[in-house]
Amino acid sequence: MESIDIIIPCKDEEENIEHIYSEIMKLEPEVKKVGDVNLNIIFIDDGSKDNTSKCIKKLSEQYKNVSYVIFSKNFGKESAIYAGLKKSIGDYAVIMDCDMQDPPIFIVDMYKFMKEGFEAVGTKRKNRVGEPIIRSFFSNSFYNIFNMLSKTQIPNGMRDFCMMSVKFKNAILSNMEKNRFFKGLFCNVGFKVKWIEFENVNRYKGNTKWSFKNLLFYSIEGLLSFSNMPILVSSIVGIICCIISFITMLFVVIRAIIYGDRVIGWPSMVSIMLFLQGLQFLFIGVIGIYISKNYIELKNRPLYFVEEES
Repeated sequence: MESIDIIIPCKDEEENIEHIYSEIMKLEPEVKKVGDVNLNIIFIDDGSKDNTSKCIKKLSEQYKNVSYVIFSKNFGKESAIYAGLKKSIGDYAVIMDCDMQDPPIFIVDMYKFMKEGFEAVGTKRKNRVGEPIIRSFFSNSFYNIFNMLSKTQIPNGMRDFCMMSVKFKNAILSNMEKNRFFKGLFCNVGFKVKWIEFENVNRYKGNTKWSFKNLLFYSIEGLLSFSNMPILVSSIVGIICCIISFITMLFVVIRAIIYGDRVIGWPSMVSIMLFLQGLQFLFIGVIGIYISKNYIELKNRPLYFVEEES
């Protein structure tokens, strides 16, 4: 008999724990029509401040197919995904959110495609109906910029919601970097992948834990993890600025020889100097971010600490 481990990272989701479990288990008869398989649920509590851990423990006491990992504090969704994949021992691993924005019904279709020979099944949203316009704009911009600057291509609207084989899961786990970006890792592995599109779904209960600031920092981390292009761009712009400065210097010297030295144009010169200094600080910051990421990798700190595990 095969088994599917469904990994659910959660933070402050006490209102959704029991609901997501019941919705998944309703699918078990449909999944068993595809193959002889059991569904196991692995909750990863990423430092919740509410009663999420209590709800998870209660389910674990009631049902043998529920297990959990409770972090000592909030380490982020990427660490939660990694912990879930490490804990999974089933024939297939599924990653999905706790808020019902990843419709559980697609687990049946995913399993069908896996039985057809695919190593992984990913999902992406057809649209962003119901999402704020500004948030949608920046999300679409991120995917466009990422795919323009990185060799690893991520489908627009991609979700973390996916199913993968043991071989695919082990390939993702073999990436040992601390600055993890699951969407990039998933698309970078290769193998035979099937994509499923679905309409955007709103949360069942509660509010999103992703603020605009968190999404912005997460996007920057993801981009820098899969592209060296920002450093290359800074080098090219630096060379162009040097060439322009050299030409400007020649122009000033020649003008002084022909017309004499006149103290004119100082506002424009100050503006140019401030502009160039701004570019210098910007690109020094970009390089500094890459250096800091290397520093984090060299320290080799654990991605998370476990307070309790079933």
